Amino acid sequence: MTAPLPPRFLATVMVVILLFSTLQAAESLKLDNFKKLVLPAHGGESFAFDSKGYGPYTGVSDGRVVKYLGPEKGFVDFATTSAKRTKEQCDGSTDIDLEPICGRPMGLAFNHRTGELFVNDARKGPMVVGPEGGLATHLDHNNPDLVGVPTDLPDGLDVDPVTDTVFFTYVGPIFLSNDITKILESGDTSGRLMKYNPDTKKVTLALDGLSGPIGVSASKDGSFVLIPEYITRTIRKFWLKGPKANTSEVLVKLPGHPHNVKRTESGDFWVAETLPSVPFGRKINADGQILDSVRLDSEYENELISEVNEHLGSLYIGGGYTNFVGVFRGFSEIKDEF
Repeated sequence: MTAPLPPRFLATVMVVILLFSTLQAAESLKLDNFKKLVLPAHGGESFAFDSKGYGPYTGVSDGRVVKYLGPEKGFVDFATTSAKRTKEQCDGSTDIDLEPICGRPMGLAFNHRTGELFVNDARKGPMVVGPEGGLATHLDHNNPDLVGVPTDLPDGLDVDPVTDTVFFTYVGPIFLSNDITKILESGDTSGRLMKYNPDTKKVTLALDGLSGPIGVSASKDGSFVLIPEYITRTIRKFWLKGPKANTSEVLVKLPGHPHNVKRTESGDFWVAETLPSVPFGRKINADGQILDSVRLDSEYENELISEVNEHLGSLYIGGGYTNFVGVFRGFSEIKDEF
């Protein structure tokens, strides 16, 4: 006679089955026409498109912000974040020890009214460069009221399309560790969301107590921002207007760890998500409902993707450790497959 299975084992099996079923059912997009836009260095952490729709612009590991000019010219230099940077020492570098000299642009976004590009550099903090590019300058954020607020590892950034407020994040000192298991098990809540007012030129603390806020995205109507919390696998909604203004809530709990969140033209959002071994893109609405999902392991295997960005009918896929930008030229819904 076969011995009964332990209840804990059965519960574990059920969780695995449910998770697998959820991921299969959630995959609702079919991606075709995959193309690689080769970068001059590793990176492609985050993307931005200017007011004319040109781009993508992206930061790479050697400290440059580069702009894509089409298949013939590829990526060309647009901006840098460090006055100490030299092409001889930095171009093509993937050496993190050179980042204090070369810079490392992470999150970036345009103010489409002024043409300015705002960049959150992992070593320099939030910066801005004009429409013609060149050397970026620091935002003035020496606010005495913020003494003691950790500024370890600047990362995500977005511009509110209504008020022009610049939101950016510090993920927290725990991410200085190279031990991903230590990070995920830490329960760390030292991350911060900051905001820069372009009229007063002041930076203030918007929200603290965040668990790995690795990105940020402002809503189309300027009423809230979404913040992915990498450690807790959640997307947090921070209200800017209305009766809930200056409060936050967990919008959705995800199966995997979310990276950047990017707003679409329609006002929905794409989330780059990495499961233990499968990279996913998930499209959610303002209420946290998952609208579409797509597996990316065919093209990225188990790479850690950083962004899924929808622009003019294509999806642009970023990764901090890849030397290309992945582009799906057009995508369509899968019909009646599940």
